[in-house]
Amino acid sequence: MPIDTKGTVEPKKAAEEEIFIPEEPRYTLEDIILPRSTKDQLLDVSTYAENSHRVFELWGFKNTHRFSKRIGVNLYGAPGTGKTMAAHAIAHKLGKKILIINYADIESKYVGETPKNIRRAFEAAQKTGSILFFDEADAILSKRVTNMTQAVDVSVNQTRSVMLMLMNEYQDFIIFATNFIENFDPAFMRRISVHIKFELPDEECRRRLWRMYIPTAAPNNIDIDKLAADYEGLSGSDISNAMLNAAFKAARLEANEIDEALVREMVDNIIASKAANQGDR
Repeated sequence: MPIDTKGTVEPKKAAEEEIFIPEEPRYTLEDIILPRSTKDQLLDVSTYAENSHRVFELWGFKNTHRFSKRIGVNLYGAPGTGKTMAAHAIAHKLGKKILIINYADIESKYVGETPKNIRRAFEAAQKTGSILFFDEADAILSKRVTNMTQAVDVSVNQTRSVMLMLMNEYQDFIIFATNFIENFDPAFMRRISVHIKFELPDEECRRRLWRMYIPTAAPNNIDIDKLAADYEGLSGSDISNAMLNAAFKAARLEANEIDEALVREMVDNIIASKAANQGDR
């Protein structure tokens, strides 16, 4: 490794090696409010390690599924429904750190560099014993280019091919999250063992989410049941943002409590922004 005259690692090389750093999971399964069926599926995959001996050794699945000790989990569904939180919760349940990979972390303006960065990500996860988590995974697992006209098209296909090879060889957990599962290449779909759909919360889940995001110390006159019933289609992220924004507005107005009207104002703003976003497409 190149060393400068003072004996320290060159900044560029140090930066390259520190791209992929695992972190402690920030959430547990108890922190996530989800429909029972979704949570059960998360429990199924997060107890994989502790049940692996029984399934593969005692029940003989090592003979029929010799190359299935790895497990790929794809969390898909609408934005703000808890997919990233769930990835952290799975890692926490497994007692491992999580190595979060965004496409921006591995994408390079230099043709041919992205596949190398993907390799580095897998190597870093293996070396540290971390759970590998690809957020916004459709950016890297999307369909391959069939009519290649530019060098970038060739690079895209090379990246996909390297990813497929590494997924075949890797014998540990890989978690993916996406809002656009329809963009996945079928080859990747076949290599991911479990797909868990995250849906927008129903009324009961919305009620629990409102309750979770209103601190007990925060004075308010909010009717949680009414809010949960009145606003269908809100995600957990929407509810969290609306509550926090309402609190800051109440503080700015020097109000003695967080008025429900302020919360509704913030929810309406969120709904309007979503509508505008959809209208631009």
